[in-house]
Amino acid sequence: MVIELSELILNALINTFTFTSTELVLVLILAVLLDLIFGEPPAALHPVVWIGKLTGFLKERAPKNNRKLYGILMALTVIAFSVSVAFAVVFIAHLEFVPFFVGVSIQALFLKASFAIKCMVQPAGEIQKILDKDIETARQELVAYVSRDTSKLDRNQIVSAVTESISENYVDSLMSPMFFYVIFGPFGLPAAYLFKAVSTLDSMVGYKTEKYLRLGWFSAKFDDLLNWIPARLSPFFIMAGAAVSNLFKGRLEKFSPVEGLKLAFKENKATPSPNSGWPMAAAAGALRVRFEKPNTYVIGDGYRKPEPPDISRVSVLIIVTSVMTGIVSCLAISAVWYAVTFI
Repeated sequence: MVIELSELILNALINTFTFTSTELVLVLILAVLLDLIFGEPPAALHPVVWIGKLTGFLKERAPKNNRKLYGILMALTVIAFSVSVAFAVVFIAHLEFVPFFVGVSIQALFLKASFAIKCMVQPAGEIQKILDKDIETARQELVAYVSRDTSKLDRNQIVSAVTESISENYVDSLMSPMFFYVIFGPFGLPAAYLFKAVSTLDSMVGYKTEKYLRLGWFSAKFDDLLNWIPARLSPFFIMAGAAVSNLFKGRLEKFSPVEGLKLAFKENKATPSPNSGWPMAAAAGALRVRFEKPNTYVIGDGYRKPEPPDISRVSVLIIVTSVMTGIVSCLAISAVWYAVTFI
């Protein structure tokens, strides 16, 4: 019995990272479909919620002294937990008695939890509906969506805040986890969860306030590092997404793909973040609208101010761009596998 169990575990460990490109692609396709059809899983079953609860637990116990060291250890603990969960999922999915498609489905469910498409745009649509009726309620709803004072924002500034947030979140919420899933191949799911752990840490403690400056220093720097390449690739995907979006825009104003790419390379340094300016400037150019965070930055100063219909436009743009990112990711996996097999 012990020998049989040992053999089962050994075979599972061997099979865990013996992937084919077909499996990796199927996992990714199914994960995207799950997102577009069902959205987010229940909070109790959401791995990112687990990561957030662990971060919150450790954050509440941060000491008054040695906060930078504690912040580093806290981040490493959360990352270790997140990656361990992903490794366990891959291990279980490759047990000999688990049918292939069941294993693919398990991995897809967890990969889906590492990114968001539908969730990126749903709150924006709700704010757009409210904005047409009650600007004060829209300001209050916006508090949960952006990290700025919303109490004095006018109509155009509210729309700008929403469109900025959607375009910025494209990198953090979708492109980066998908990027790490692709480039790490058999280790893609753990890599995506490593990124998601760092991203969650940054969103909870990566602030330049007196309370979090030292505690979140490591998380913020690591997040900047992990997003560096995806952020600089994002304008090309947004440009392609804008071109394809023109086929689905309906009555919406036309997108400008080339303007998006040009503005991204011209004004990517407008924001305090080293990364967020790339997708935001690309989206502003593609929409041909002016993004503004009062007293902080302006992107696309020569364009018109954004209007409520631009929320629908940026939603179409980012959904199409996200789906295209998934398609390109599948092609990249297949191309790398083909090259490795025949070289």
